[in-house]
Amino acid sequence: MIRQYELVERVKSYDTAANEDALNKAYVFSMKAHGSQRRASGDPYFSHPLEVAGILTKMRLDHYTIITALLHDTVEDTNVTVEEISRMFGKEIASLVDGVTKLSRIGMQSSPNSMQAENFRKLLLAMSEDVRVLLVKLADRTHNMRTINYIAKDEKRERIARETLEIYAPLAERIGVTNLQHDLENDAFAVLHSEMNQTINNRL
Repeated sequence: MIRQYELVERVKSYDTAANEDALNKAYVFSMKAHGSQRRASGDPYFSHPLEVAGILTKMRLDHYTIITALLHDTVEDTNVTVEEISRMFGKEIASLVDGVTKLSRIGMQSSPNSMQAENFRKLLLAMSEDVRVLLVKLADRTHNMRTINYIAKDEKRERIARETLEIYAPLAERIGVTNLQHDLENDAFAVLHSEMNQTINNRL
């Protein structure tokens, strides 16, 4: 996992005016909020928001976005409220976290088709009043796809991969985040077409 000082140093390396105290506070707050929660891999749950934050530091995003990444699952998965985040980190970060939470709570009602997928993409864009909300959500999906093999059920893995390929990868392309687009496409392809993916990798 990325250590606290390493995360702060990453952000400060491209944004010298970043609020170091707020970054440190968010790191500790999220770690405590998620407590003993575990991911399917067995790793501490906190490793996930930390990796999402790490993805976004590579895109050189502001400290508000990095803090949002650290906190993005606290409202949905712990007892933390948006009001509490607002008191501790300010209204801007609370609004961003709330936006990511709302995006996480909407999902495809059935197997996606091309028209439904396009409507869903439009809905996600419309709900993302601040593009940083969508960037956190895309980074969140990117890390989830990197660890998708820990999900036991084939059906669930395939559903997530198909949704990624039809919803999130095109969204990443639409807003010009091609590095995340390619990661999402490659990881989804590996799940949906594992034998073909292995053949390509062997030839490469």
